[in-house]
Amino acid sequence: MSELVTGEAVALELRPARLPSRALATLLDLVVAFVVYIVVSIALVASTASLDEAARIALSIATFLLVLVGGPIAVETLSHGRSLGKMACGLRVVRDDGGPIRFRHALVRGAIGVVEILLTIGVVACIASLVSARGRRLGDVFAGTLVVRERVPAGRSGFLPPPPPWLAGRFQGLDLSAVPDGLWLAIRQYLGRMSQLDPQVGWAMAERLAGDLAARTGAPVPPGVPPAAYLAAVVQERQVREARRAFGSRPVAGWPVGEGGGGVVRAAAGNHGPPTSYSPPASYGPSAPSGVVPGDGSAGDRSEGSGTGFVPPA
Repeated sequence: MSELVTGEAVALELRPARLPSRALATLLDLVVAFVVYIVVSIALVASTASLDEAARIALSIATFLLVLVGGPIAVETLSHGRSLGKMACGLRVVRDDGGPIRFRHALVRGAIGVVEILLTIGVVACIASLVSARGRRLGDVFAGTLVVRERVPAGRSGFLPPPPPWLAGRFQGLDLSAVPDGLWLAIRQYLGRMSQLDPQVGWAMAERLAGDLAARTGAPVPPGVPPAAYLAAVVQERQVREARRAFGSRPVAGWPVGEGGGGVVRAAAGNHGPPTSYSPPASYGPSAPSGVVPGDGSAGDRSEGSGTGFVPPA
């Protein structure tokens, strides 16, 4: 995939956490982990007094690995990147493209964290975080993750425009497994910045991104669907699947019920075309030229989804 958006645009959607907040979160996590480790060790010493020296040493090593290494990995996996320290500091571990982490990401971060945090008292992690432009330690680099701030003013966070309502649920059967994270990030950056771009340049970028996405999914862009609207609809479908994987059938705040990202994370199946009663608000769509009757299929009637900002350039 060609590079369409520079790396500086990452800050529009993901606000990387800096060293002070990350160090505080890590310190809180270590305090909790060491308290649990001491309690478990005391309990093991009391219950294994009859064992020989070698068995006690083996149990001590197993306890160390289980509590101080396996514990943080399990917590980050089950909480999707939010340990106790990160929750207290308003931080979260996400993938490079902004999606929730999985077990393999937490495993790589935890395994490398043994060296750069535990064995070196955090010196290596601090140096790596200071050198990195986005404050990433070595575990984040190898795992493909990023620690971001969750508690930011709503007006400063990135905004992705929703797709037109008549595209809701249209791409439920699309295979998204072959789409790389870099392409997802480029699409999200484009959608977050398309209002700042020249219309012709933005249209060309949307066509290129839509072509790349269609090539990865194996399904062409549906005829008559603007490329920007297609990108937004597919991104929303991916968010629905991520939310379904993370939350199951629980309601997801911020998504309307029954429109692709619904409160129970599902969309109405089979309704793949624009509803006959749908029309964008009059204040959002361009005024129809004189002599053109809206809805008659003529050239002047091309305002579908104009309320969402997805209108082909003239």
